[in-house]
Parts: sequence; structure tokens; C-alpha cells
Amino acid sequence: MSLHAGSERLLVLIPAYNEQAAIRGVVSGVRQAMPQADILVVDDGSDDNTAQEAEAAGALVVRHPINLGIGGTVQTGLKFARWADYDAVIRLDGDGQHDASDIPLLYSILRTGQADVVIGSRFLSSTGGMHIPFSRRMGIHLFAWMVSLLTGSRATDTTSGFFAINRRAIQALALYMPQDYPEVESRIVLHKAGLKTMELPARMRARLSGVSSIDNWRSIYYALKVSVAVAIGALKDIPALPKEMVHADTD
Repeated sequence: MSLHAGSERLLVLIPAYNEQAAIRGVVSGVRQAMPQADILVVDDGSDDNTAQEAEAAGALVVRHPINLGIGGTVQTGLKFARWADYDAVIRLDGDGQHDASDIPLLYSILRTGQADVVIGSRFLSSTGGMHIPFSRRMGIHLFAWMVSLLTGSRATDTTSGFFAINRRAIQALALYMPQDYPEVESRIVLHKAGLKTMELPARMRARLSGVSSIDNWRSIYYALKVSVAVAIGALKDIPALPKEMVHADTD
């Protein structure tokens, strides 16, 4: 697979863990939606054939020898993007929940320069989507309230793993990507780095395979831990990034 996708270089990042049943379809969907993009699957220490299925579908694959979790997996992909000097990264999950046909809209808005980060929000979509248990929905709304309060900008879907980011955001998250609760805490990191975030409607479907590890009781525990992590993250010193970044930092 070529690592050169025209004048503006775009990488689609797909973190995956034990997604052998879904990953081929996800990669194929991305290829159909964005044929000019390079596709990177970061296999987070899977013990199934996720890596082989991704390679068979035409993706470049990086494998972790052990499971690091979603934060470390996304950060690996962003460090790769910075090293390889990509202009933009689009991230979506490897379980098939995100609709690849929504990618062109996120990317087109990113390219206008209206925002450094464009996030797909299931709560702005008028088409409905997958069912979210009440306890998880309440947690999501709590996180949205906290992020909105701390950043001064309205947030609706702070657990979304579907986004498009430019060079400045790649740099910020490659350096400061939170490890435990990356989606929510990243909103704080991006704000403190002086980056602008925008949400757009995006569809979200049921997983193509497997089940979520977060049940009702874990949702409550997760909400408490994320709330504490976000509060601590708001106190961290993260320097603002320069307005223009011509070349990626490859250190």
C-alpha cells in the first residue's frame, strides 16, 4: 500500500483488539469511502487473526506485542502519522460501529480550516442509531457537561472515537494522549493546547461482532473514574501549539 496519497496526505487510523470478524469489512468500507487515503490498523496485542485480516484487506498493520489499551493504541498511530509527516488523520473504531460513509464530511470540514478537530457525534444525528443503555447515556451526558464547562464550548458526544484531526492536533495528541480514558480527557488536552474542536452529526451502528466490556455497573464505576481523571487533567500544564505547523516533529 502506498504511503503517498497526493498533495495532502491523509491517514485513516483504526485501533483494533480481537476484531478478526469485523476488521476486514471496516477496512474495505474505508477504502470505498476514501480511496486516496492510507489505512493503518494498530493491533493492540490481539490473540486472534485481526492483523492477518487487516493485511488481507489492504491495510498497513502495526502490532503491539502486549495489550496497551485504547489510549496507547491510538497514540501509536498518531506517533506514526507524525513520523510519516501526514497532514491529517481520521480515526474510527475497528468493530464496525462507525459508518465509513460519514468520513468524507468530517474530512471536508477539517480541510476548510474551521476547526483543528472534527468529531462525529451520534447525538447530533437525526437518523437515530444504536441503542445506548440508560446508565451509559447518563455517563455520556455527565462527561459532556464537564467538558463543556471546562472548555467553554458545547460538547455532546465526548466518548466518540470517530474524528478527523489536522497536523496541530496530531502533534498534541501524539505527545499528550491520555491513556486510561482518552476520548473524554483528550477534549481537555486539545482545549489546553489552544485547538478548536467542532462536532458534526455521525451515525453509529451496533457492533459487527463481540460485545462491549462495559455493563451497567461498570458504567457507574467508569463514570466516577472518568470524572476524577477529567478534573485532574484540567489542572495539567499543556503548552499551546503554534498556529502553523509546516513540518511534523519526528523526534
